Amino acid sequence: MLVPPLLIVGVLLLALPALVLGGKGLFRHRGYNAAEPGDRASVVTIVLLRALLLLLLLLVSGVVLLSTIGAMVVGVELHGMVYVLFVLDLLMAALALLTFARRERRPGRRRASPARR
Repeated sequence: MLVPPLLIVGVLLLALPALVLGGKGLFRHRGYNAAEPGDRASVVTIVLLRALLLLLLLLVSGVVLLSTIGAMVVGVELHGMVYVLFVLDLLMAALALLTFARRERRPGRRRASPARR
């Protein structure tokens, strides 16, 4: 059957890089000043929610990988919930990649004027 290897490849190519990049961007918070007490609570909330998302992503990825590899070894058909968890895994990975796992953009270079100064 072709579906279980596709599930494994999907988790390895999307969810695991999202975990790595999300771990790097976990404590990065642009636009917030941690020195002000009002901003400190929002920074703590954002970091906790990011950590919770990464923990859930790790757990769901592990369950999908374990059940898919186990079903391939034993030779049984996958349960329907594995497909639901796989889609949930992809959605959480996309959420992490599109929000806090992105690399920061560097500001564009200003063009030098050809005129002499």
